[in-house]
Amino acid sequence: MQFHRPLALVGTVVLVASLAACGHSRPAPAPQYSGGYSSGYQTAPAYPQNQADTEYGRVSNIEVLQGRSQGQTTGTGAVLGAVVGGVLGNQVGKGTGRAAATAVGVLGGAVAGNAIEGRNNQEYVQGYRLSVQLDQGGYRVYDVSSPGDLRIGDRVRLYNGQISRM
Repeated sequence: MQFHRPLALVGTVVLVASLAACGHSRPAPAPQYSGGYSSGYQTAPAYPQNQADTEYGRVSNIEVLQGRSQGQTTGTGAVLGAVVGGVLGNQVGKGTGRAAATAVGVLGGAVAGNAIEGRNNQEYVQGYRLSVQLDQGGYRVYDVSSPGDLRIGDRVRLYNGQISRM
């Protein structure tokens, strides 16, 4: 009878570790902004724009973009949590109750360890969305990592995806 308890504990830990290793690790989503003035996306007007043309306008809005990207997990947190949970669960009860408490501790520890690892791997992202009202009508919107010295109302030149103050 005494041989079954350690065997059950080791088997449970191996099972949880195997399941954690098979888990799908999602890549972190791309930040909501792109770095620098050179990259951005275009909204309105509906006509196509030739990137080589120069356009002029005014900065109409600067919006701060903030958020957290989801942290990736490697499974290490789940394995460590499972081991700690299994050890703590093994301290509770006697006989089959101890085996059940150990199994619950392993599963709960794995879930908690994975959540803790994911939370610790989060990244804080910040960027800015510049809206430029064009002299010919329409808008251009650019997501940048820093607005630099641009302020609302500044006259700007848009050339080949680049924003420069006039």
